[in-house]
Amino acid sequence: MPSQQSRARVVAVTGGGSGIGWAVAEAFALRGDRVAIGGRREERLRAAIEGSPSASQFFPHRLDVADRASVDAFFTAVEGELGEVDILVNAAGINVPNRMMADTTAEDWDQILAINASGAFYCMQRVLPSMRQRGSGLIVNISSVSGKRATPLGGVAYDASKFAMTGLGICVANEEAEHGIRVTNVYPGEVDTPILEQRPQAVDAEHRARILQPEDLAPLVLTIADLPPRAHVPEIVIKPLSQPYA
Repeated sequence: MPSQQSRARVVAVTGGGSGIGWAVAEAFALRGDRVAIGGRREERLRAAIEGSPSASQFFPHRLDVADRASVDAFFTAVEGELGEVDILVNAAGINVPNRMMADTTAEDWDQILAINASGAFYCMQRVLPSMRQRGSGLIVNISSVSGKRATPLGGVAYDASKFAMTGLGICVANEEAEHGIRVTNVYPGEVDTPILEQRPQAVDAEHRARILQPEDLAPLVLTIADLPPRAHVPEIVIKPLSQPYA
């Protein structure tokens, strides 16, 4: 579907140096949009850009979504370089190997909630005022099926963080609709991203090959972004064919 925008959009992607964040960021850049990517390691952001055919479309900047000062600095830099954000994609997220309640430390809990839940809140809070003023905007939260159904695979802290993101996205979507702002929660199943390295058991190549790849998410996000302003997708689940949804 062709873009409904007559100009290059300004897109900000958190967790933009790898995985789903990078795949989505590159898809927007290939469409001609200006894309800011944020992550805790700026060298990873720059390394990703160097291999892209749309390198000139990117603006990399360090971002720790769990740090409110870092969030403000990131968006201030983006606004100064590219302009106000039209589309925010919250793709930053982590997990830990020890996922059962008996093994989850308070430090792990705090870190996972800070990045996966509070980080999304801080970023949304930062872009919403300008979106309200303009009467338009789109926020896409890359959540997880663990935000729909709690499972041992995600673990206690990760599932709780993704349920928090679910509630956050739905509440903000309902509140901000009158301002022309749309919020979509995307719930992927298993995806072959670096977060698999934090699984309690190693994931072999055969398993990786049959689950979703990061680039499978990009067309979905582009389609949501290209819908006319009157059309809103509140939630959508995407999973590997091989993964049960029950």
